[in-house]
This record gives sequence, structure tokens and C-alpha cells, in this order.
Amino acid sequence: MKIEKKRGLGEIKITHNKKLFWAIIVLGIILIITIIFIVITGRNSNNTTGNNSTLKECSQDSDCVPVCGCHPDSCIPAFSRGVCDRVICTEECSGPLDCGAGSCGCINNKCNIIKG
Repeated sequence: MKIEKKRGLGEIKITHNKKLFWAIIVLGIILIITIIFIVITGRNSNNTTGNNSTLKECSQDSDCVPVCGCHPDSCIPAFSRGVCDRVICTEECSGPLDCGAGSCGCINNKCNIIKG
């Protein structure tokens, strides 16, 4: 875009670069299409991994681990836990997995607490 004021004119004249204008329009359309594609793909993947009873969380006890935290009260698949930060915890036995009260195991392809 170019703004110029010539001598003797009372107003400012603005001239546009048409190639740049159309390039910006095309890039904007591509961006909008990409965002729509990502949103639709995200919805479809959420639907396929929802509460589907045919999905297997585990096939053996070692596939299950306690959730992160001092006194975990449930078990999850090892691949979905991620990294647990070190936390200073009390040494009281208050959760179903504390002090050997239970362990994580695979029951019917779902991670559950096995009372020990």
C-alpha cells in the first residue's frame, strides 16, 4: 500500500498493490481451510477413542500404573500417564494403593486396583 500526497491536491491518494492483496486473501482462505480440517479431524479422533468397550487399555498387569500423586486412588494405562513430578508426601497410608494395600492390574482389558 502506498500513501502519497501530491502538491496542489487537497486529499491523500492511497494506491494498493493488487498482487499482494490477492496473495493475502489466498493465504487467509488456506488458513481457514486448515483450521476447519484440524477441528473436524480432532472431533473424529475423540469420537473413536471415547468410552468404547472394545478399546483395550491393557493386556497384562504390567501395562497398568497408579495415577500420579502421593496417595493414588486409581490406575491408568502406562502409556497415558506421562512424567510424574517428584512431590514431597506424608508417610501415612491413606489410599487404596498405599503401603501395599493394593496394586494395579489388568482386569477385562481395563486398568483396575487389585486389593492385596
